[in-house]
Amino acid sequence: MTPDRFFTLMLLLGSRDAVTTQELASALGVSLRTVTRDLNWLRDAGLPVTAHRGRLGGVTMLPGSGPDLTRLTPGERDHLSLTGLDEKQRAELDASVESRRALAKIAAAPSRRVHELLPLADVVHADSRPWSQARASGVTPASLIGAVRRGRRLRIAYDSPRESGPRDLVVDPYGLFAKAGTWYLVADCARVPRMYRLERITTWREIDRPRRIRESQTLATVAAALVDQWEHDHAIEVSATVDHTQIDRAQRIFGRRLVRDDHEESATGRKVTIRFLRLEDVRALLPFGSAVTVHGPTEARAHLRDLATGLAHHYAPSPTS
Repeated sequence: MTPDRFFTLMLLLGSRDAVTTQELASALGVSLRTVTRDLNWLRDAGLPVTAHRGRLGGVTMLPGSGPDLTRLTPGERDHLSLTGLDEKQRAELDASVESRRALAKIAAAPSRRVHELLPLADVVHADSRPWSQARASGVTPASLIGAVRRGRRLRIAYDSPRESGPRDLVVDPYGLFAKAGTWYLVADCARVPRMYRLERITTWREIDRPRRIRESQTLATVAAALVDQWEHDHAIEVSATVDHTQIDRAQRIFGRRLVRDDHEESATGRKVTIRFLRLEDVRALLPFGSAVTVHGPTEARAHLRDLATGLAHHYAPSPTS
C-alpha cells in the first residue's frame, strides 16, 4: 500500500461511521480485491478495523485508533490525497514539498509496526516512468493545474502527429492524468471525451467561461473509459507466431493488444493475435526479425515485406568503382 493510499483510506475510515468496500474502492481508484488486501494489512498492523455485513453494515474503525490526521493542514490533506503518483510526478505538479511535509507528520505519529522490520518507505520505491524516456517538452503539469482547478474552459493549440500543423481547440477539462510516465489533459471537445498529451500542447489560455462537462462523469471514469477504448479499438488484427524466446518481450511491448492462443503452441513458437490501430503500425514487429512470423492478413505481410526490403536497400553496400 502506498503512503498516499494509506492516508486516504485512514481518512475515509476515520471520517465516517461505516463505509462499504465498494465505496472505498471507488474513492481509492482500485479494485475490490486491492481494498480487501489493504484492510487486511491494517488489521495485521494492529489497527482495530472491523467489517459488518448487512444493509446497515460496512467497514469501521474505532475512533482515535489511527494516526492524528488533524495535524495536517487543508493543503497537506489535498496534496496527500493524490494517489498513485511517484515523487517525480509530484514534483512536476509542484506538489512534492507539501506532500513530503504531510507524510512526515504521519510518519511521526506513534506506530504499531514491529520494530524489527525496516519501514516500507525505506525499502520500496516506485518509478512509473518508462525506460529511456525522452525529456518532455510543451506544457508542464504545474503550469496547467491552476487553470484546471479553477474549472474554466481552455483554448489549446494541439500539435497532433496526424495533422499538418497545430489545431486550435476549445476544451472542457476534467483534469490531468498520468500514465506510464506521460501526462495527459483529459477533456471534452464538442462534448466528446479526449486525451491530449501535454508535450503536444504548444499554447493554451483560459476562457472566462465555466467548463461544461457531462453529468455524472469524473476524471477517473472518463480516463478509464478512454484507456479501455484505446486498448481495444483497432483497425487490423494480425495473426502471427512468436518464438518462445520472444513471447514475454512481445507481451510487454504490446500489452493487452496481444492475445495468446493457448491451444496453438508448437516447437517453433506461440500463436498470437496482435491488434493494431493502423496498418502502418505493424512496423513495430520489425525489431523482432525472424522471431515473429506473420500469417495474415495479406496486406500486413506485404507491408512488412516492403518495409524490410526498403531497409535492406538502405543499408546495402555501396557499389565499388
